[in-house]
Amino acid sequence: MPTPSHPDAPRGRPSRRAVLTVAGGVAAAAVAGGCLLELGGGDRKGHDGPPPLSRLYHFQRLTGPGRTVVRDSHGKTLAVLTDGARTALMAGPTRTFSEPHTTSATVRHGMWVRLMPAPWAQESENAAWFARWFPHALTDRSADVLAVAFQYAHGAPDQFDPSGLRYAGAASYGPRTPGQPGDSAQARQEGSDFYDYLGIPWTFPDSSAEPDRSRYGDVDCSGFMRLVWGYRTGLPLHGTNGPGPGLPRRAFAIAAYGPGALLTRATSGPPADAGTLQPGDLVFFAIDSGHPSFVDHCGLYLGKDDAGHGRFYSSRIVADGPTMGDVAGPSVIDGNSFYAQGFRAARRL
Repeated sequence: MPTPSHPDAPRGRPSRRAVLTVAGGVAAAAVAGGCLLELGGGDRKGHDGPPPLSRLYHFQRLTGPGRTVVRDSHGKTLAVLTDGARTALMAGPTRTFSEPHTTSATVRHGMWVRLMPAPWAQESENAAWFARWFPHALTDRSADVLAVAFQYAHGAPDQFDPSGLRYAGAASYGPRTPGQPGDSAQARQEGSDFYDYLGIPWTFPDSSAEPDRSRYGDVDCSGFMRLVWGYRTGLPLHGTNGPGPGLPRRAFAIAAYGPGALLTRATSGPPADAGTLQPGDLVFFAIDSGHPSFVDHCGLYLGKDDAGHGRFYSSRIVADGPTMGDVAGPSVIDGNSFYAQGFRAARRL
């Protein structure tokens, strides 16, 4: 699989490719109290090259959003590739995601989420990059986006690159707020980005940043998405909250200016058309009751849980880090619960 281009680079450290080499080779494994993964169920030249992909797979165009569904000769869905997005939803062994210490709910499916080298467009199945990338991605069983995200769950073991940098392991949300009880919505401070978790400086195309040492091991909701999608998976990042290449800093800016395809958006209530969501999509919430139209929280959509609710995974204050659980409200986007009523938008990166 070609390594996605990534213009960002930390200062004063070896290339992060060492991290990605290690991380990409880590098989998705059980995490204590976190994610249980139950596995079950080149260009063509002359006559000696491989057959074109059109002879091996069927490519079907669908709308709402514009996307291409790849099927095998028996009609089985192998991948869903959305126009304007680099997210590829791939068929693979079935996995079960769970967090027993905070919820009895589980999410079980055989969908894996990977990042394509380029945004998808209609007829990209004829592009040389896709012919090189797709056959490998279809059989790749290294950690995908969902598995990488759960490497920061409660109880997840620390993982280090060859230089000794901890790139994964249980994450907290942020430093304690003086005078606030632990179950308060203000119990922990926002503002922890991926470079705070890592404890390294970072240079973006539009700015640079130094880590706050008091926030080492911490990521807020948008910082967590930047850690998973940017630092670990290779999606470009920038340091501000305006338009630019890749993921901006805060949740409202990612919803408004992030890359990919905006699937749905509402202002004063939950969107009515959330049926197009698939695992790996980013979901956005307005959880400040005084500002029902302002997006101030984001997470990673996991899919339907065993009760049929759309469940997401995000770094939360009261849970003190990444959770798919029900601490201070169930992590679902449908129904009448706190986060469901605050659900406002979804984007496919």
